[in-house]
Amino acid sequence: MRRLGTGDAVVIGLGSMIGAGVFAAFAPAARAAGAGLLIGLALAAVVAYCNATSSARLAARYPESGGTYVYGRERLGEFWGYLAGWGFVVGKTASCAAMALTVASYTAPGASRLAQSFVAAAAVLALTALNYRGVQRSVTLTKVIVTITLVVLAGSVAAIVVAGNPAAAHLTPFPGSGAGGVLQSAGLLFFAFAGYARIATLGEEVRDPERTIPRAIPIALGITLVVYAVVAVFLLLQLGPDGLASTSDPIAAAVAGTSWSALTPVVRAGAALAALGSLLALVLGVSRTTFAMARDGHLPAPLAAVHPRFAVPHRAEVAVGIVVAALVLVTDLRDAIGFSSFAVLTYYAIANASAWTLGTRRVVPVVGLAGCVVLAFSLPLSSVISGVVVLALGALAYLVLSRRDSASS
Repeated sequence: MRRLGTGDAVVIGLGSMIGAGVFAAFAPAARAAGAGLLIGLALAAVVAYCNATSSARLAARYPESGGTYVYGRERLGEFWGYLAGWGFVVGKTASCAAMALTVASYTAPGASRLAQSFVAAAAVLALTALNYRGVQRSVTLTKVIVTITLVVLAGSVAAIVVAGNPAAAHLTPFPGSGAGGVLQSAGLLFFAFAGYARIATLGEEVRDPERTIPRAIPIALGITLVVYAVVAVFLLLQLGPDGLASTSDPIAAAVAGTSWSALTPVVRAGAALAALGSLLALVLGVSRTTFAMARDGHLPAPLAAVHPRFAVPHRAEVAVGIVVAALVLVTDLRDAIGFSSFAVLTYYAIANASAWTLGTRRVVPVVGLAGCVVLAFSLPLSSVISGVVVLALGALAYLVLSRRDSASS
């Protein structure tokens, strides 16, 4: 039923974007660019807009679940669809690790890295157990989490303005770290816009989708950009680039430095709740994509099993949970964000290349494709190397399986 208008689509987009990423991404971005992260934030938003617009055009042509896994297969060939799906699975698995580590950063701020890793692993395993029994994040819960997130962000900014020590000198030098640092911050901040493509998949739910979706995308992205920019500016004013770069829980650290420091536990609780909500949704999404790829023969067939009682892809969920729990024990938040951004930028590069083949309005997919490539290879070297290696291993697995299938047919 087509019942959603532009306002409804904008709200859904905001619910998909404004989440736990805002509590985690500014610190590594400040490490890369200092105050220049503000430029990086704008660049990340431009790339996100191009990606969402290209995805919307493709969704109108191919209104089925799977996203770029489907678009790449239909427009570029089966390999590119597979590579997009593989990039989504590994990238969002890293996003799961980043969200779990964010939970640990805000709930156990004084603990050692090892202790925080165990907290993060425990959060992953607990939510995997919930998913196993068919517990999903409802629309109502999504609205509650987004509302709490916005209230926490607004309260944090108010604390800095009214009771903090914001100093304009903290914004200098600007941009301060050169084009390379700004581009790297854009790649890292791209992580905070994750979820924007949800608007692009509303074709069967909105009234007049050809008109509504292209209007909703820039409005939702614009509002999100304003919210993030305000938070980023006041974090810089309060903490300075160096202070922001040196903490793993920047919003709580900023509030703790004001005379309203009694609000710090509230900020930590709100951030942890937002991260847990994002983690629940991410584990759900990754396990479903893993299930679909296993069903299509691109991942081990046992992962395509459905639980007879709970009607969930239980083996895929358990596999994802175990991988993420292991990942948080051996990586840190910055590495998880960087790797996730590289893999997801690859996913959207394929989406833009697919949109380019539609033959009209090619400026947006060209800008989006170029932006994805530039930002991906501007990320920290460790993220680029690990991203290339993991994607190459996925491509090798595809070739091996394809040859085996050809030999057996």
